[in-house]
Amino acid sequence: MVIFPASAMFFYSIALVLVATRLFHVDGPNRKLVAGVATIAVVLHAAALSQSIFTENGQNLSLTNVISLVNWIIAFSFTVLLFRLKVIVVVPVVYACSVISVALLWLLPPEYITHFDINPDILVHVVLSLMAYSALMIAGLYAIQLAIIQNRLKNKKLVMTSAMPPLMTVEKQLYHLIIVGVILLSLSLATGFIFLDDMFEQGKGHKAILSSMAWCVYIAMLAQQYWLGCKIRTAVAYTLTGGILLSLAYFGARIVKELILN
Repeated sequence: MVIFPASAMFFYSIALVLVATRLFHVDGPNRKLVAGVATIAVVLHAAALSQSIFTENGQNLSLTNVISLVNWIIAFSFTVLLFRLKVIVVVPVVYACSVISVALLWLLPPEYITHFDINPDILVHVVLSLMAYSALMIAGLYAIQLAIIQNRLKNKKLVMTSAMPPLMTVEKQLYHLIIVGVILLSLSLATGFIFLDDMFEQGKGHKAILSSMAWCVYIAMLAQQYWLGCKIRTAVAYTLTGGILLSLAYFGARIVKELILN
């Protein structure tokens, strides 16, 4: 049904406007109103995903469905935590990406059918992979937020107020997300090596290699922070580099296969 994706895009857009228009206002946006509108959008997005993923032939994990699912996890997380977030610079980005992902879900519906009922072990791997990617993408958004705040403070375009936490608080939250993401990514890689016999077959080896490279980047970041300490710019560079590597691992080949070659 067209009504679910169209309605989700509409309510995400309203939430986006409500946040973006009062992003740097002293009082900030009306969080109750934003949370209410965004909740409706998230529920409608979930309904659209359910229709698109669960088919009579099996589970449709096409590129657009997976991208939209990841965006839903991120949008859901930010909406649930909206009242606890002191700094919401990246919230408009989250809702804007959600609008785009729902549009892709609606306009580009290729099929990539999987049967998790036959291979429940693969379901475990897929769920861990999606959770790891979502957590580390949220960390990437936090890193961007951290860089924006630091830049605006340096250029004296932003004044710290009681409503805004110290930069170190945001930085600490970034490292907490990275730790959670690395644990999930480690479990994802481990289950991949255990359950998948074709991890390094032709056309699939790049996923394991790039994911492992991303894991190494995040581990290097955490090790440097623990032993030497990371400057904010260095932490942002590590986080975004790991995110790019993971995105290439998860979506690179499928973009070429599903959207370009088709």
